[in-house]
Amino acid sequence: MTTFTSLDELRAAVGAQLGSAGPIIVTQERINGFADVTEDHQWIHVDTKRAAAGSFGTTIAHGYLTLSFVAPFLESLLIVEGVQATLNYGLDSVRFPAPVPSGSEVSATAVLAEVTDKTGGAEVRVQVTMTIPSSPKPVCVATVVMRIVE
Repeated sequence: MTTFTSLDELRAAVGAQLGSAGPIIVTQERINGFADVTEDHQWIHVDTKRAAAGSFGTTIAHGYLTLSFVAPFLESLLIVEGVQATLNYGLDSVRFPAPVPSGSEVSATAVLAEVTDKTGGAEVRVQVTMTIPSSPKPVCVATVVMRIVE
């Protein structure tokens, strides 16, 4: 975890590694729950028997389920003290280079990519890379945009 005591300290740290977080275990129950909430019941996510015979050999997590781990990972990787709020503002890019098989442990690393002054605070971009032990490729690479309110 990286804690910054001010927005000025954050500005000075552009390019810094923020550390690593996780793992989050992606159980079949978690995948099924996400399918229910999003109404995305595609068989590669929820039909364990059919998926066992498919190209991945098991069910895989939804890409957007994997992406949702950005929130808890960033909560543990980046803290800015002395500000009113840190808000999700959006994403500049998201890629899913590799699948997340059910039962995987997803971890993340992050780099503070950019801090741009805005009225009342700053806009912050963080490059988050999520991995699992069984894959040579990342499972998600996202540029997250946050607004920090002073």
